[in-house]
Amino acid sequence: MAAPRSVQIVLFDGFELLDVFGPVELFGLLPEHFSVTFLAPGESPVRSSQGVTVNSDHTYAAAPAPDIILVPGGLATREVITDDAFLAWLRGHGTAARLVTSVCTGSALLAAAGLLEGYRATSNKYAFRWVETFGSTVEWVPHARWVEDRDRWTSSGVAAGMDMTVALIRALCGDEVAGVAVAMAELDHRTDSTQDPFAALHGL
Repeated sequence: MAAPRSVQIVLFDGFELLDVFGPVELFGLLPEHFSVTFLAPGESPVRSSQGVTVNSDHTYAAAPAPDIILVPGGLATREVITDDAFLAWLRGHGTAARLVTSVCTGSALLAAAGLLEGYRATSNKYAFRWVETFGSTVEWVPHARWVEDRDRWTSSGVAAGMDMTVALIRALCGDEVAGVAVAMAELDHRTDSTQDPFAALHGL
């Protein structure tokens, strides 16, 4: 069997907890297929917007080359997105990844780092009008639970990240493996990426 794919979760202070640990729960149920590690700006634990702190496995600077990176969102993205050093690192690290993924307003960070130029993408519908101001040639899709475009996967807000993760697992590992994760998590997930009631709710 091939070695597990490395999934690197990019953390920053104020990240949204479920953006991270919804997908991590699903990847973590399949250790023979995925190996999850956490990246942080420095050695100190990173605090989520809900107050939970997470220890990282690597600093940004010392992170090995990834297979998959996942960038979460949260209110703190409005501050992180002004950090030129972070965006420069994300641009370089993301370019080296085989797959670049985001949950919620994490797609704004990807766009600001230049990683979504020429791609279709989506984001949290509550914050969609803010997110779509980033990126010059990004085709922002308002009606989507998640969007897959080649080596970029982006999801709508918070819980939508779990639906995207199931679809990503299915694309990489097949229906049977995805079904195992869904059954173990007892997740009642959506399989239609265009099913998005929250777009209309927020006037998109």
